[in-house]
Amino acid sequence: MTRNQTPRMRGGRPPDVATPSTTLVELTWIEKRIEHWIRFGRKVHERVLDQRHRVVGFAPNTTFAFVRWAANDFGTIISRIDILRAVRDGEPFQTLPFVRPGGDILLKVDRWPKVERVLQAIDAIEALGIDPVDVAPDHWRHVHNRLKADQEPRPYTRERHDAWLQRSRTER
Repeated sequence: MTRNQTPRMRGGRPPDVATPSTTLVELTWIEKRIEHWIRFGRKVHERVLDQRHRVVGFAPNTTFAFVRWAANDFGTIISRIDILRAVRDGEPFQTLPFVRPGGDILLKVDRWPKVERVLQAIDAIEALGIDPVDVAPDHWRHVHNRLKADQEPRPYTRERHDAWLQRSRTER
């Protein structure tokens, strides 16, 4: 397999061997302690390490949402969501814990009230019948900026999505 090929799916499941250009995300699930999960994204790789740990991978130039939550005996200590674009070989990127090598961070939000607002925005996009993976990257940046300024983000609409799809087709 060449460096730029996407591995084939076996039986509808992502392969357990990642290509070198795959962005890898380490996931942990220890009930009520550490919960790292993917809210949306098209996995091209998945490797189960044990009952609590696995690694998933995303092809270059695809978008995914990574949620991290952790608690101790006194309550939540971290609540965060990051929406990233997996980078192509040679592209600059930002580093992020549990993501190798890193990614183009489109949205970075912490603290539960804002994380919840992002999850609600994702739900609203899905209610339109749009896969959040296919949403214009600029929309995620917009949501990030508005939430950082304690403002309400504009909703994503079918019209905005159609305009994004047309623009992305002409840029190819």
